[in-house]
Amino acid sequence: MIQLPDRFAEAERIVAHDGPHAFEAVVPPIVQTSLFTFATVSDMVETYAGRRSRDVYSRTTNPTVSLFEAKMAALEGAEEAIGFPSGMAAISGSVLAFVSPGDRILCVRHVYPDAYRLFETLLKRLGVAVDYVDGGDLAAVAAALPGARLLYLESPTSWTMEAHDVGALAALAKRHGVLSLIDNSWATPVFQRPLSLGVDLVLHSASKYIGGHSDVVAGVVAGRSELVSHIRRTICPYIGAKLAPLEAWLLLRGLRTLPARLRQHEAAALTVARRLVEAPGVTAVCHPALAGALPPGLHGTSGLFSFVFDESVDIPAFCDALRLFKLGVSWGGHESLVVPALVTRVQAAGPNSAVDFGVPDRMVRLHVGLEGTEALWADLAGALQAATTP
Repeated sequence: MIQLPDRFAEAERIVAHDGPHAFEAVVPPIVQTSLFTFATVSDMVETYAGRRSRDVYSRTTNPTVSLFEAKMAALEGAEEAIGFPSGMAAISGSVLAFVSPGDRILCVRHVYPDAYRLFETLLKRLGVAVDYVDGGDLAAVAAALPGARLLYLESPTSWTMEAHDVGALAALAKRHGVLSLIDNSWATPVFQRPLSLGVDLVLHSASKYIGGHSDVVAGVVAGRSELVSHIRRTICPYIGAKLAPLEAWLLLRGLRTLPARLRQHEAAALTVARRLVEAPGVTAVCHPALAGALPPGLHGTSGLFSFVFDESVDIPAFCDALRLFKLGVSWGGHESLVVPALVTRVQAAGPNSAVDFGVPDRMVRLHVGLEGTEALWADLAGALQAATTP
């Protein structure tokens, strides 16, 4: 397992130390209210005039949500963060806050399929163009950046797990006056802090590792106060992108175990990935730690990776034979998951689309959970044996 004592220690300090909370509670309370009232007309006027900051209505701010936002800002080294009711709300809210009709977004290839669908449907209807580029080709990125409004990054990327030099990409964006935004759901702030590498905004599907228990859907964006405040002021009040107090409380609970969970996800996934390299019927394993040295700024790996089968393996039969690995897509929880690329290709591109995502037809994605490394490997080995043509 890749060791990063200082990073783990910092994350552990941030997620573990709270308070003081009401009633001397060790767990923060859920402030389950829609409305906050005022003692005087003067207080109300000062607040609505913007001269005083306080909670007014939970569609905009709430104490439990604010505590989660403060935790995420601290973990990412950001001035401020804002919670959303889903990862896609975080993506769409952040992008829509900074683009206008006629603008262009430059996006790395192999982006999260739902982000791709957002870009190819809603944004195009709004007159925003989106171009895609290999994030590992700095010359290609530099050539495509002039005139762009936003550089949208993922590292590692969805499915193919391409890990980029995020600092170099952020520097190129700054050189051309382009705002940079990265989805950091895979690495989490434990393994990668993009703001320290020069990225302007970092977002998460908090449904993944941040929550960690597969019982909450949420998102979060962090960055400089001027940028986060712009999103909060121009987007959130009008599209109702509200993170609820209960979800914020569940996320705070999940954050307490984030470093410990990632240690286990990393170790188990690396073991499984290395064994798959030697497994019959496997032609490639896409895991950043197997590609050589990790790029600057990426200090560890999580539990999600993919691999490719040859024609000797019946992929649906392999997936159906698994018992501990369940068929499902929203990774990052305690459970192990499997999904074949054929499902996502149909979902993302549509059955009649000619779009090629560069994801091989015979690719399978795994999320290695917390059920125990040897038990998970036995499950995979048994399913592979059952699905392989002699």
